[in-house]
Amino acid sequence: MSAPTSKVLSGQEVAQHSSRESCWIIVHGKVYDVTDFLDDHPGGSRIILKYAGKDATAEYDPIHPPNAITDNLPPEKHLGSVDPESVLKVKVEVSDEEKARMERMSKRPPLSEILNLHDFEAIAKVVMPEKAWAYYSSAADDEITIRENHAAYHRVWFRPRILRDVTTVDYSTKILGHASSMPMYITATALGKLGHPDGELNLTRAAAKHGVIQMIPTLASCSFDDIVDATKPGQVQFLQLYVNKDRAITKKLVQHAEQRGIKGLFITVDAPQLGRREKDMRMKFEAEDPAEVTENQQQDRVDRSQGAARAISSFIDPGLDWKDIPWFQSITKMPLILKGVQCWEDALEAYDCGLAGVVLSNHGGRQLDFARSGLEILHEVVHELSARRGLSFPNEKFQLFVDGGVRRATDVLKAVALGATAVGVGRPFLYAFSSYGQEGVDKALQILHDEFEMNMRLIGARTIAEVVPSMVDASSLSAHIVAVPGDRLYNSNYESMQHARLREVKAKM
Repeated sequence: MSAPTSKVLSGQEVAQHSSRESCWIIVHGKVYDVTDFLDDHPGGSRIILKYAGKDATAEYDPIHPPNAITDNLPPEKHLGSVDPESVLKVKVEVSDEEKARMERMSKRPPLSEILNLHDFEAIAKVVMPEKAWAYYSSAADDEITIRENHAAYHRVWFRPRILRDVTTVDYSTKILGHASSMPMYITATALGKLGHPDGELNLTRAAAKHGVIQMIPTLASCSFDDIVDATKPGQVQFLQLYVNKDRAITKKLVQHAEQRGIKGLFITVDAPQLGRREKDMRMKFEAEDPAEVTENQQQDRVDRSQGAARAISSFIDPGLDWKDIPWFQSITKMPLILKGVQCWEDALEAYDCGLAGVVLSNHGGRQLDFARSGLEILHEVVHELSARRGLSFPNEKFQLFVDGGVRRATDVLKAVALGATAVGVGRPFLYAFSSYGQEGVDKALQILHDEFEMNMRLIGARTIAEVVPSMVDASSLSAHIVAVPGDRLYNSNYESMQHARLREVKAKM
């Protein structure tokens, strides 16, 4: 909580504290002394020092929840309000690149011309700020796994049933006991405000309208409470959890989430260290630094060259272990799901620990390159847990989820046929709101509704319960070299990785 204060400071007074020795910043009209916090800032001291003595709100907002600064600074560092008329403004010069981007933004096609989820990605790629695109689209190392996540769906083929009355089809389902209009959910993705000023709230509002469940990310740009407050009565949300090295912080967040009505806790287990996301790293997530920052660079303990992902995630505990599971079970009654399980052995252990389910996932291809797709893992898990524990899937008591690479309702139906309760979709919704705001997410969800209705009819399934293993041929799923026609839409959106390059060389003449 912020310390009660009525003190009003002038911008001139704040401007005097613009060095490493005394560093004050303004965020949302409040003044904070961050001198002692410089070297503890997860993003390093350089970016703070750039705004020393100035208003840092514009830089702060996209990558922090509103309460981040108040939660991390002791009350005595909350110095008071600032007289807005006296604040030294950071001069914002619109670059030629930004002018060109805004011109492209004005030439977006109308939503009526957006026909599929690939289209949102194609538009987002050319209208988003470069650092935002780099963060959202980047993946690990050579980006083999991110592409495999999508390609894996191409190795599963339908075996449709005919002459069934499909006048009416119902593709609704239940996820952890809660109704969903489709067997998919909006999975957690960080830093929504990089793509749109309303950030994750775009997803919350669209999820309510379309009857799907949103998973709130730990690293949301909007505050957790703002996202929950934006729900409609009865709207269901889950929480994705990065486990903090300080377990007291984790316990507080988990129990607060439960009190706010969150219906499922998805504990991320595939990120003891963040993968190398080289597109993001090349962006370096920072503008040119002032002399004050450059001079003190050697004192900056956080490597900013690792990009946005590394800058915001240094709190994640690499020591998370199976022995921590009973502790989680002791602090909450929410269903616990492990997010990022990548082999049947760990899925079996999760079942034996009494957990509610697992997400078979490789973190959207952003962690270990050459990790297998969630779809391939699903096929393996269903087989092994059936053989070893007599389980059949989908299973209400131990639910299997998959995420990564989904672009069509047919992808989701393939996963459901293979035993998934539901499938998480992430990046396509980021691209939808980055290019068209909440209306984009509405359109994306409507596209999926329409695709589900059509494809349920075409495979001969009247309900999700009728989408069964015999409706697909997955015999080639684990064969990683298979001749399948290329997906031109996906491949045309994929932006090739770049080598290091010479800086621009000016001609002598």
